[in-house]
Amino acid sequence: MEMENIYDVIIAGASNSGAMAACAAAEKGAKVLLIDKSDSSQYLFRSFFAALDSNAQRRAGIKVDKSKLINFLTLFYQDNVDERLLWTWANHADETANWLEDNILKPNGGILRPQEDAHYETIVNTAFNTELAIATPEGGWAHYGEWILDKVKELGVTLKYNTKLEELVTDNSGTVTGVITSDRASGEKTEYQATKGVIICTGGYGANTELMKKWDPLGYKKNVYSDSPRDDGSGILAGLKVGAARDEEPAEIIFDRGAVPVGTNAEEHYVIDFKGPGYFWLGAYPLLKVNLNGERFGNESVPYQFDINAMSKQPGYLEAQIWSAETMDHLAQFDTQGCARLGFPGIYDTEGNKEEIQRRIDDGMVQKADTIEELAEKLNLPQDNLVKTIARYNELCQQGEDTDFGKEKFRLFPVEHGPYYGVLMGGRLLATLDGLRINPQMEVIDKMGKPIPHLYAAGNASGGFFWGSYPDRVPGLTCSHAQTFGRLAGQAAAEN
Repeated sequence: MEMENIYDVIIAGASNSGAMAACAAAEKGAKVLLIDKSDSSQYLFRSFFAALDSNAQRRAGIKVDKSKLINFLTLFYQDNVDERLLWTWANHADETANWLEDNILKPNGGILRPQEDAHYETIVNTAFNTELAIATPEGGWAHYGEWILDKVKELGVTLKYNTKLEELVTDNSGTVTGVITSDRASGEKTEYQATKGVIICTGGYGANTELMKKWDPLGYKKNVYSDSPRDDGSGILAGLKVGAARDEEPAEIIFDRGAVPVGTNAEEHYVIDFKGPGYFWLGAYPLLKVNLNGERFGNESVPYQFDINAMSKQPGYLEAQIWSAETMDHLAQFDTQGCARLGFPGIYDTEGNKEEIQRRIDDGMVQKADTIEELAEKLNLPQDNLVKTIARYNELCQQGEDTDFGKEKFRLFPVEHGPYYGVLMGGRLLATLDGLRINPQMEVIDKMGKPIPHLYAAGNASGGFFWGSYPDRVPGLTCSHAQTFGRLAGQAAAEN
């Protein structure tokens, strides 16, 4: 094999986990090849990082109770995870946050901005102030993808785009010795040798409809959009071919922000598009939500994926959100958190939400009406049911106690005066989170728990850390999990 095709460490996937793995391996002196099947990756780096006792949090006087947080996550997942991985993350997230701030953000004018507010009143909304917004000192977003990729190159890493991992190469003992890749344009195959290890950081499988139907069939039904068109599951499949184990149950991160036209059949509507058609951020607010029969079916004040889970038990795998013009001037009282926060570091302030509503009106997804009956007709909901449901909801708001489903008083707001608005929504899949099983050293393992020599995984291609729904009240966890485990995988591979 030509020397130019021989590396110490080869990493497939050049975003959150892969770029971090590349930097960590290069810092250990390894000769590193970083490949990615697409033509760029700078826009994939997430904007919220979760930590517990980082330098940024210390400056703000914040310290998250590690034991309490891990016990919460264990409860949230019903212990359907490898607890060793939870503790590995908790024990290394702060050092990763500090490295990111010191080596990537500060040299380019960025900071980690902690969020002190993690208010909650009900058990289902238990929250932790882990959130670090990756920001500028002036209060804007720090789009740091280019910065970290510049660091990758500065450390001497060879970065090849349009280069897809096709399969892993093993020797007679089962040790992974390299990869076979294909060129995106020509399809030409190339073999690269890895003397120390291969790290799979290729993401999940949400863009592979066949794998969704096979591995996450309910997720395929309850999500009307997938926001990760690159997630074809190829890295996970490559690991399975060499004997890796994978999670046996799905895990996902889903937003309750997928607006669809009236009449949509959710079971046949799975649109894969990173441009975000039908995005509706107000869907994350705990406003009145009803099923396709016009009936309220649960407490809207829950983690956003819980809302989609509850919706999936209703007819048609869709829900309708109902509000009035008056609601829009009271958004602050709902005290939404994370990326749904009103104003920075949330995505929209009040005016931004109003502008998005108008965009969805213009594209025919949000319906506007002068009466409840007219709104029901436009949404194709039973008029009598919707009128009764809204009357009952207004009654609960007036009495200041939700005796039907237990929503907090501060999140009750009536739908009393027109104009009225409504929208049909399903889930929007950000990513699947079940993947190849790994141990705390980031080594990919087989079904007996035995490591496959020189094979590692991190990010959404790796498993054992998430199960079922995503705990959005621990904001920044997916990014932190990916970047922290990416660094650990890079260090481990380089030390072989």
